Amino acid sequence: MPFLFVLFVVLPLTEIVILIQVGQAIGAWYTIGLVLLSAFIGVNMLRQQGLSTLLRARSRMDSGEIPAKEMVEGLILAVGGALLVTPGFVTDAIGFSCLIPVLRNRIVKELQKRSVVMVNGQMQGGREHEGPFRDSASGHDAGPFRSRPGRHGSGRSSDGGDVIDGEYRRED
Repeated sequence: MPFLFVLFVVLPLTEIVILIQVGQAIGAWYTIGLVLLSAFIGVNMLRQQGLSTLLRARSRMDSGEIPAKEMVEGLILAVGGALLVTPGFVTDAIGFSCLIPVLRNRIVKELQKRSVVMVNGQMQGGREHEGPFRDSASGHDAGPFRSRPGRHGSGRSSDGGDVIDGEYRRED
């Protein structure tokens, strides 16, 4: 509850006070220009950083790895982009910090420390998974982009494509 209070009450009020103070100091039009300029620069940085992250994720998927770090970075980039297009200097500062790779990597590492990942039904808490996921029992590659021989047949369909085995549960 305190987080939501800060997000929806304290942050907008802080933005309004700062915008008024800056507007009085340099003028309303210059303040509006600064807000628009920061949004323009932020969107261009977001495009460049997002493309870089997307290419790294694609490279990891092509090598059979799960791009977990890149997915978290993509989420942080999305939050940063949303903050940059929101008018205000505080949100711009937070948004730009999400777009700077060094700061974003720190945020990702902090989130990884606090997260729990499920790998083949086993909990892996607070570890970074840089390589492909391995089945702890057999040592075989258990990534979602690889077939797993030895489980439910050969792991290949009759047409030569991979078979993906899964379960589902319908909840109405």
